[in-house]
Amino acid sequence: MPPSHRPPFPSAPSEPSLRRLGVGSSRGGGERPLRAQLVVALVVGFILLAVPLFLWRRPGGPAPTSPEPTTAPTEAGTPSAGDSGVDAATAAPAKPERVRLGPLQRVRCSVSSRVRGQQGTLCDALPFFEKALAEAIIKNVDCAPHPDREGTISYALQIDFKRRWFNVFPGASGSWKGPLARRAVDCAERSIPKPEWEAITHQYNYYMIAILATFVPARKVPGPGNAPTFE
Repeated sequence: MPPSHRPPFPSAPSEPSLRRLGVGSSRGGGERPLRAQLVVALVVGFILLAVPLFLWRRPGGPAPTSPEPTTAPTEAGTPSAGDSGVDAATAAPAKPERVRLGPLQRVRCSVSSRVRGQQGTLCDALPFFEKALAEAIIKNVDCAPHPDREGTISYALQIDFKRRWFNVFPGASGSWKGPLARRAVDCAERSIPKPEWEAITHQYNYYMIAILATFVPARKVPGPGNAPTFE
């Protein structure tokens, strides 16, 4: 019996064997990778488009505003101090000082005017009368003399809560006395408002306080006809 001959090439595997190994081809096998690539490309394209849009439409901070003007607007045709180059503080000269007030002195406090009592920091404060006396001196500066040299008036204020009475008179420490000083203190006394005695807290019945006022000479300015006048 003649020997059988082997085929020179192995026979091709059967169709089921190729499918089990996963290398068999089918009609839909080549389309799946293509679909995946399309999905990935669409996602990447969406991201590339969405990020610039988000950055462009993102709300930002408040819009810069123009700086506010440092000077108030002036009426038309009226130059301001900044336009003329003149400082507002020096445009109009300040009114010369006519009086300087010294520190308030609590001269005396006691149960009555006939008793010596206490003085200085041992006396309690009377804010109503202390403030009223200082304001009255400044308000009535024109009642004081207009000297050509410096002078002082001591404004002494007596307060009696039992009698509900007060009085202003020239103290001994002032350099001006007599009618000129008397006129100045009378003007100050009339300017002190009527006190509400029941509302003022006090420890003693009788008080005396004083303020030394220094008056400076009025500055002479040339008037009409070169006649010196006082401000």
